[in-house]
Amino acid sequence: MLDMVFHIALFCLALSMIGLIYRVIKGPSIPDRVIALDAIGINLIAIVALTSMVLKTNAFLEVILLIGILAFIGTVAFSKYLEKGVIFERERDR
Repeated sequence: MLDMVFHIALFCLALSMIGLIYRVIKGPSIPDRVIALDAIGINLIAIVALTSMVLKTNAFLEVILLIGILAFIGTVAFSKYLEKGVIFERERDR
């Protein structure tokens, strides 16, 4: 019974990913695309976690942490780029 719930949840997350990919490609503005990319990262974490539960293993926990860190850093970098136009600021004294 619980396995069926996991499979239904995985199917719903896959449908959600299709909608988010559409939003990334056809988004009306750049901030909408950044938010969709962040949501793709969150959905990817959920898919990996559900897959780990279906397979009854702890092997994917490090992958979940890595995807979370990368999604956070990517969102921060995109938002800083949108705000200032550069990601790394280099100030020179000359």
